[in-house]
Amino acid sequence: MMKSIKTILALALLLCCTVGFAQNRPVRDKIKSLKVAFITERLNLTSKEAQAFWPIYNEHEKVMEDLRVAERTQIRAKLRNLDGVSEAEADKLLEKHLDLEAEKHEEQEKLIRKVKGLLSPKKTFALLKAEEDFKRELIKRYRQNREGGN
Repeated sequence: MMKSIKTILALALLLCCTVGFAQNRPVRDKIKSLKVAFITERLNLTSKEAQAFWPIYNEHEKVMEDLRVAERTQIRAKLRNLDGVSEAEADKLLEKHLDLEAEKHEEQEKLIRKVKGLLSPKKTFALLKAEEDFKRELIKRYRQNREGGN
């Protein structure tokens, strides 16, 4: 009963978040809060586990966001005008892209190793699944709101 209430609450918050997308309001903090609630519910962390887990996870998320910002500013922004990019510049952008992808992979690996030291392997896999499920649900809600708004 309590789990279903948590799930309904998380999904309701997720829905509210996606409504914010449709209204062009800043929702980054709401999404982060919803993600925390979603992961907390899915992992069913004890208070001791949560105390150890969240600082590690939050630091990982900060590093990943920094990498995504670097990707947007250093690569994608320059590719908007692909016709104006020389072959040499394109080669440099590809190398930068590969470097950023490698960094993302290394960060994900670090997270898994750290979390695996705190939580059971099953809960570690549950984290990976929860992250993917959250992304899918967020995209699904966003698309539903966009289609409904058109």
